[in-house]
Amino acid sequence: MSELLELNIPTTYRIIISTVGIYLMVILFTRIAGKRSFSKMSSFDFAMTVAVGSVIATTILSPSVNLIDGIIGLASIYCLQISIAIIRRIDFIKQIVDNSPLLLMDGPNILQENLRKARVSESDLRSKLREANVSSLKEVLAVVFETTGDISVIHKEASETTLDNWLLKDVNRT
Repeated sequence: MSELLELNIPTTYRIIISTVGIYLMVILFTRIAGKRSFSKMSSFDFAMTVAVGSVIATTILSPSVNLIDGIIGLASIYCLQISIAIIRRIDFIKQIVDNSPLLLMDGPNILQENLRKARVSESDLRSKLREANVSSLKEVLAVVFETTGDISVIHKEASETTLDNWLLKDVNRT
């Protein structure tokens, strides 16, 4: 039990050096790869974030993983992320890697089946509508469950009755 509170100077130095080194490499690789590296865009981007966090933690805390191994691991993850970002322009790859946005409300109509698919409850939907300052369902043109897990509410302006189809181009309606 006492070893849990024991300070080991060489281990402390190794942790500090690994932390500084891996931190600087994350900044460098993120600058090279771009901000998308930690965005909430798709399931692949989420996996990237988790993988980077795991490599960072392992490099810092595991005595069996040295700084160079951690940097190589990080570089591999970033290269994979950049590669997927490039080939995701192919529709087939995009369908595998990306989530599809899902229409939850079409105008004032709540699409119950889509709520079930998205695992969004009506109370979650009501909460998002209130958050978006909706006072009546008649004010809603569309509600979309985005690929990031966010819910977007598109309001109807006083004279508007239709939504530009371009905004819902990739949105799954069923």
